[in-house]
Amino acid sequence: MSNSLDQLKATGTVVVCDSGDFATIGKYKPQDATTNPSLILAASKKPEYAKLIDTAIAYGKEHGKTVDEQVDAALDRLLVEFGKEILNIIPGKVSTEVDARFSFDVQATVNKALHIIQLYESIGISRDRVLIKIASTWEGIQAAHILQKQHNVNCNLTLMFSIVQAIAAAEAGAFLISPFVGRILDWYKAAHKRDYTPEEDPGVKSVQNIYNYYKKFGYKTIVMGASFRNTGEITELAGCDYLTISPALLEELYQSDKPVPKKLDPAGAAALNIEKKEYLNNESAFRFDFNEDPMAVEKLREGISKFAADAVTLKGILKEKITA
Repeated sequence: MSNSLDQLKATGTVVVCDSGDFATIGKYKPQDATTNPSLILAASKKPEYAKLIDTAIAYGKEHGKTVDEQVDAALDRLLVEFGKEILNIIPGKVSTEVDARFSFDVQATVNKALHIIQLYESIGISRDRVLIKIASTWEGIQAAHILQKQHNVNCNLTLMFSIVQAIAAAEAGAFLISPFVGRILDWYKAAHKRDYTPEEDPGVKSVQNIYNYYKKFGYKTIVMGASFRNTGEITELAGCDYLTISPALLEELYQSDKPVPKKLDPAGAAALNIEKKEYLNNESAFRFDFNEDPMAVEKLREGISKFAADAVTLKGILKEKITA
């Protein structure tokens, strides 16, 4: 019998590697890869990536007048350098994140996204191989709508914890969404002081609901489950469009021969009784309905703060090198 990872791929799920450590990516033969400031920060501390930091520092010094401008330029270039190396390994797309500090600023998000795309294109990488990751705030979803419709820039709406965010993202024409599984589970375990089986996992159920909504109403936006805590969550979502998985969990699946039957199927969604909602052009409804889910509100806030803090730490490392 083939290993569980190959079985997962056989259900029609596209496997994506969630890592900034491209040295580990090739083994699992993922289609795509995702990064974020936290993953890049972890990878950047390894000596084998010093050359990428040197390239980013040189770029920053050349393209910024003040030290802060040099640091900002160096960070953008570092993200793109990691993306470039990852794209040398995988056949598909890499996701690169917009600074989380812009999560509540539509125009700043659009401007930063276009700058990242410009950087990729300046080193010979076409925009069709890049997904711009944007937090799924109201403003982030509006920015993704502009980028998709006006600039032909594909977006990955991340830090997604609710069906409200997912519906607005689909209406915005986002190329892909990243509903988080493990972080939802974390919240419910802490709130209710209990464990959950993979079958009853609230993070798994969230992705199942989003998947069924999209298939029921014919949305083309790709559903990519993310942020997994165990392989049980992953195998419960076998058949989902995409799943982005950390190297540690990819290795578990690679070493396992447990059966992985298909659990999600578009045909099954057609018969479901699901109410259609609209949020893209109704900010008050979006904000009210999102606000009714305390888990989603808290995890979005927490996720933005964590990514922003890790970007600041990364900038601190670059600043030290620039001013040395």
